[in-house]
Amino acid sequence: METLGALAILVAFCLAIYSVVASVVGALTRRPYLTVSGQRAVYGIFALLTVASGILVYALMTSDFRFAYVAARSNKAMPAVYKFAAWWGGQEGSLLLWSWLLSLYSAIVLATNRRKFRDMMPWVTAILMFTQVFFLTLNTFIEPPFQMLAVGRGITAVQDGQGLNPLLQYWTMAIHPPTLYLGYVGFVVPFAFAMASLITKQPGDAWIATTRRWSLITWGFQSMGILLGAGWAYAVLGWGGYWGWDPVENASLLPWLTATAFLHSVLMQEKKGMMKVWNMVLVSSTFFLCIFGTFLTRSGIVSSVHAFAQSSLGGWFLGFLGIIITLTVILILRRLDYLRSETHLESVLSRESSFLFNNLILLASTFAVLWGTMFPVLTEWALDEKITVGAPFFNKVNVPIGLFLLLLTGVGPLIAWRRSSWESLKRAFYWPAIMFAVAVAVSLAMGSRHFYASMSFGLCAFVTTTIMMEFFKGSRAIAGKSDMNLLRAAIELTHRNTRRYGGYMVHMGVVIMFIGFSGAAFNKDTTREVVVGDRFTMGGYEFHVDKITDGDNPNYTWQRAEVGVYKDGKFLQELKPERRVYLVSEQPTSEVSIRRRLNEDVYLNFAGMSQTEENKAIIQAYIFPLVTWIWLGFAVLMFGTMVCLIPSKAKFSYPRTELVGVYAEEKSLAK
Repeated sequence: METLGALAILVAFCLAIYSVVASVVGALTRRPYLTVSGQRAVYGIFALLTVASGILVYALMTSDFRFAYVAARSNKAMPAVYKFAAWWGGQEGSLLLWSWLLSLYSAIVLATNRRKFRDMMPWVTAILMFTQVFFLTLNTFIEPPFQMLAVGRGITAVQDGQGLNPLLQYWTMAIHPPTLYLGYVGFVVPFAFAMASLITKQPGDAWIATTRRWSLITWGFQSMGILLGAGWAYAVLGWGGYWGWDPVENASLLPWLTATAFLHSVLMQEKKGMMKVWNMVLVSSTFFLCIFGTFLTRSGIVSSVHAFAQSSLGGWFLGFLGIIITLTVILILRRLDYLRSETHLESVLSRESSFLFNNLILLASTFAVLWGTMFPVLTEWALDEKITVGAPFFNKVNVPIGLFLLLLTGVGPLIAWRRSSWESLKRAFYWPAIMFAVAVAVSLAMGSRHFYASMSFGLCAFVTTTIMMEFFKGSRAIAGKSDMNLLRAAIELTHRNTRRYGGYMVHMGVVIMFIGFSGAAFNKDTTREVVVGDRFTMGGYEFHVDKITDGDNPNYTWQRAEVGVYKDGKFLQELKPERRVYLVSEQPTSEVSIRRRLNEDVYLNFAGMSQTEENKAIIQAYIFPLVTWIWLGFAVLMFGTMVCLIPSKAKFSYPRTELVGVYAEEKSLAK
């Protein structure tokens, strides 16, 4: 079985090389049979990697400890879901997952575009398979997943494995890595189409229309992966944080930022024929940052709870990055004339300028996060001294950037295309500005003395008002022309332009998440050493330590504190945080207990028994205001993303400006 798995990867590697050569030669010599054979090789690669992945998963599920990977990442006591998750729990398995997902994406791309873009598709295939060759090189020669345990010349097996890292034995970690990989890998597709369009000098912007859905889908997966990781950190690591500016967290954020900029600026190219070079740079940078993030996770050059151990993969990733960046830069420079803008920015007071500012701010955040992440590595290389950059730096730089982006989210829909007059802007900003002032005033009246938090609440009100106005004006126009109530009219409005109004829903999700982020300014915490019967208070709550119990199961031993939570003398809930020690790895972990509410979370962590005071337990108690709003905002963001993917209805038969509430008077004034 192990021989079949290794052979499947080796044959897939050979087919990937053949696909690259056949596609390029077929395109240059105009021999269709070569390009078709190169495309069919892609389907073969997908089949072969599916077989290899199936063999590895079967070995994990059946605890076949002859496999070195299974012995290192699984054990008999692990639940089945975590045995399956061990596929991506180690270096070799996660690289195989990367290759398999790339083969899946490539097969789907070719199947859905087999009758389109006959000039571009051979080059799309070649670029996808060139990336596949790199990862299959790692799978085949550097980190093979089918190495066996051996004694002398024979294969042996251990009685039990070491098990998956206990920190990864949590339900979100069975979803977070593959979801993040779906984002990382998926960004190869828009990059391949963009480069293929440059190589073939495609007329128009066909590559954008083709890859719009790909970009949005992979952006959605990347968003989901980031938020699932935040949820894991919040519930597992025991300190209550959902984002610590960890290097690997940052690595997942970087391509998300550039992809967000691309999704906004690509509208400018579609509508106005502008920012063509900019979009090529953004789509390329997103792909590069996906590879760079994979490099950070696997090279061991950064210290992170998310990263794999030190390995020799760093040089391979840097070499691959150097090749693709060099080729991309050369190609873009040689096609600058082809990428010339058709129109130019006419006024700073225009929707075009808001998109441009949005992009600049997103890129500023990208640079700040990249610089802060790599600064310790660069100083160690240059000065032989690692200078650590912590969360205060990232917060100081990115909090103002985030608030400015939030402002632009609300400003964009209020400004007309081409140019706006001051009078029209005053009318458009009237109610959003009032709601901003009211929200800030309420925040101050309720005792907030945090400038950024108050500004965030105000901007959330500003953007919410803007979005509600857009929906209300369009819905009222439809309701006035047909027998519909406002709710049904709003659904009809959204269906007629899913991309625009789904985008507003995504923005609304971001607003809700910012409400949750703002709550961090009001966090409270305390640490107490307690015995059964003790009581302590914090933030208006009273905690009664009722019981401390212990026990075990085949996977770990545990101690549990049972703590009653009271407020104003009224019992609210029994929280039961645990301290676990996994038997195989002897690694302790925390299983926190959380009382989740819209206004605030009560969060308890059992940190273990005191080393100085006998029979005393260490309880860490936290109050996290508004955290639940982050997860609610994420749900709205994903719903909006799915709405954007739904095809819009047929165009309206009456004027669009009248229907969706774009200010007709503004346009006449602007002219």
